[in-house]
Amino acid sequence: MTTSTNSALSDITILDLCDEKGQLIGKLLGEMGARVIKVEPPGGDRARIVGPFRGDTLDREGSLHFWAFNTAKEGITLDTASQKGAEMLRKLVEKADVLLESYDPGYLGSLGLGYDELSSINPALVMTSLTGFGQDGPYRDYKTSDLVAMAMGGIMHSCGYDDLPGSPPIRPSGGHGYITASHYATIGTLMALNWRDMTGEGQYVDASIHEACSCTTEAAMPLYIYGGDVVHRQTGRHHGAQPTPKTLCPTVDDKFINVFAVFTSLNQWKSLVAWMDSEGMAEDLTDEKYLDMATMRARAGEEVEHAFEVVKKFIASHTAEEIYRGSQQRKFPWGIIRSPEENLDDPHFREDRGFFAEVEHPELGETYTYAGRPYIFNKTPWRTFRSPLLGEHNQSVYGKDLGLDDTEIEHLREEGVI
Repeated sequence: MTTSTNSALSDITILDLCDEKGQLIGKLLGEMGARVIKVEPPGGDRARIVGPFRGDTLDREGSLHFWAFNTAKEGITLDTASQKGAEMLRKLVEKADVLLESYDPGYLGSLGLGYDELSSINPALVMTSLTGFGQDGPYRDYKTSDLVAMAMGGIMHSCGYDDLPGSPPIRPSGGHGYITASHYATIGTLMALNWRDMTGEGQYVDASIHEACSCTTEAAMPLYIYGGDVVHRQTGRHHGAQPTPKTLCPTVDDKFINVFAVFTSLNQWKSLVAWMDSEGMAEDLTDEKYLDMATMRARAGEEVEHAFEVVKKFIASHTAEEIYRGSQQRKFPWGIIRSPEENLDDPHFREDRGFFAEVEHPELGETYTYAGRPYIFNKTPWRTFRSPLLGEHNQSVYGKDLGLDDTEIEHLREEGVI
């Protein structure tokens, strides 16, 4: 395990009881330098059976999903539902700064492990609970999933197609609801720690996946609140109360370019037409009426439709890389629609920014490439290391942190407590 005494959170110890809903919270805080101890039931977190798997073989130690979301953590097993397990957790809480959990509302309280009980043991404790709909209100006991979060939160309403009549809402790729909520919960946890630094007081952070998703519906909510407008889904681009110009343009090498802000900026329109005209492909777009279109920031109409078709022909005669580089040289906010794996070979990420992390798995004798740091601190280092094996740190945590000897630890294992 890699540690650093000058990391942003190097003085913070976190107990992470989250399942797949909130496992990203501990990862983010651990990679900022916190000591994160993932607490799993003796049989392992259910995220360990989420695929894909290393070698395409079902293995609790080989879930790539678990690997990706649980880096920078130690790992112990503990049956918190048992009397001894609850007692052990209370002892760990005495030494912790933060407890993260994503159980159903009231579950930990039923075990005597709610915030009131734990804060009486450690008044400086910050406890963050991430649930589907929050700790109170009529929805508190409703069940959720990432798909439910996307649907109920309003995000799916904006995702889909406008060129396929009657097409239904489409969810973003898997995990976005949980990931969005985990980022909000991380922010809340950090702010609670900031408050504790100022006052010495811990506090409870009640994070709702539903509310986090509802905060990320872009213009949909304010447009409705202030104007009564309902946004409509649009293929490959943001939703809109009114139609906006299309954005997806195929290239000669069977890729797509996302074209943006073409008909709503006079200077960019002039630059684009000059580029096309230099290759004899501007057709009639040099006509002054199209200058009026750009000046008026037209978003729909015959002229916009025609102009987009001419632009599409131009783009279709080039490779995606040619259009991408040429558009960026002209300060257009255009980009290639890449698959995630295509970013692996981008020197901007791999070499210039050093985004990807090479993570050792010593038990396998192999090193794997992971998505790396989402930010660069210029004063405090970012770090990561592989996710823990099931119960990997039982001996060190129960022995060194709680002072149990080998015999006591073995008894706990035989009794199924760990």
